[in-house]
Amino acid sequence: MIILSNSATTHTDIILRARALGIPTRVVHNASILNAVGASGLQLYNFGQSVSLVFFTDTWRPDSFYDRVKENADLGMHTLILLDIKVKEQSEENLARGRKIYEPPRYMSIPLAVSQLISTESVRRSGILDPTTTLAIALSRVGGGSEEHIVAGTLQELMEAPEEVYGEPLHSLVLVGKRLHHLEVDYAETFALDRENWRRVAKDVYGCALED
Repeated sequence: MIILSNSATTHTDIILRARALGIPTRVVHNASILNAVGASGLQLYNFGQSVSLVFFTDTWRPDSFYDRVKENADLGMHTLILLDIKVKEQSEENLARGRKIYEPPRYMSIPLAVSQLISTESVRRSGILDPTTTLAIALSRVGGGSEEHIVAGTLQELMEAPEEVYGEPLHSLVLVGKRLHHLEVDYAETFALDRENWRRVAKDVYGCALED
């Protein structure tokens, strides 16, 4: 079984069921965004819990991820957000009618992800996702050579940037924690939409000691 994404509870469950049936299993690890995120310049030691962000609908806007983001923020840790993908999905109507008609693939973009985060902040109101003072780093196709894109900025800057800036999916987003190190700031500045503002927010809001 080849798995595109990172290992999760579903994959673990399959292995446990196979073992219970006496079926031998072996795991061959693939490249993972959980490791490749280091290309952003952020130190892996400073990451907290990873979360997933799904497509919101008119009737379904889950916000349980926000609690994990807040826990990380309270500890000053970075948060890796895995953005939703929908491949070989059926509409509710086709599913109800038993028609094997599938919707076109959809991949969550960085601007959409940021807008959903800000929308959730407006409901939860813990003040951890201020659009103008929260730094974040967007990543796509990390390790993909010329296809790799890394873009840094405030949430506001990332939301307003054109989608083509971010390259092709799959995309991930990192919310930068307050335990930010000056080397992380210097490294990620290379990817910043506005380098001057990146350093200003890192220094004035995050309290990072930077050389002028």
